[in-house]
Amino acid sequence: MSSDVPKQFLLIEGLPVLMHTIEAFYRYDETIQIIVVLPESEHSRWQNLCREHKFTVPHEVVGGGQERFHSVKNGLEKATGDIIAVHDGVRPLVSVELIERCFSAAAIHKAIVPVTEIVDSLRILENGKNRILDRNICKIVQTPQVFEARILKKACLQEYNKNFTDDASVVEKSGEKITLVEGERQNIKITTPADLKIAENFLRDLKILNV
Repeated sequence: MSSDVPKQFLLIEGLPVLMHTIEAFYRYDETIQIIVVLPESEHSRWQNLCREHKFTVPHEVVGGGQERFHSVKNGLEKATGDIIAVHDGVRPLVSVELIERCFSAAAIHKAIVPVTEIVDSLRILENGKNRILDRNICKIVQTPQVFEARILKKACLQEYNKNFTDDASVVEKSGEKITLVEGERQNIKITTPADLKIAENFLRDLKILNV
C-alpha cells in the first residue's frame, strides 16, 4: 500500500480501519476487554484520531514489539480473560457470527483458527522448478485466532522463532493441537488498494441493508 499513513489508520466509510475492527468485537460483547497493540510512535496519532472521530468504544493501548510475536506478548501482559482472541487490526470486516464461532469453539477445543477454502490453483517452487500443489490439502488462515489464555501465555514464553508467522504457529510449537473452524471470505486483510475498495463497498452495502 503506497501511503505514508499506516494501513490501520486509512479511512473506510469515514472511519479509520482499526475503528471498524474494534467496533466488530464491541458488537459481539460490550463487556469484552479490547487491547490495541500499536507502535509507541503511533500512540499520539491514534489518540488524535479517537478525538477527531469521537470514538468512545472502551479499549486499552499498549506498545508493539519488533515482531508480531513480541507485540502479542506485550498485549498479553494486560489481558485478564480466560479465553483470548488475537485479531489483525486490518481485518475490519470480521462478523459477530465468526467471532462467536471462534470463542465458542475455543471453550471446548482450546486453540482455534478460522480458515477458508482455496479456490485458485496452486503451484509450488522447488529448486528452480515448479509443480502443481493439491489445493484440497491447504487452507487460507484468518483471524481471530482464539485460545485458552493459559495455553497462549505459556506458548509465548518460548524464544522467538522466525517460523512464528501467526499465533497458532506459536501455540502449535509449544505442543498444543490446533482446531480449525470455518472462516469467512469477506474477512479480508487489507494489504492493497484493491482490498481497501472491497472493504469500502462491503461496509457501504451493509449500511444500506441496515437502514
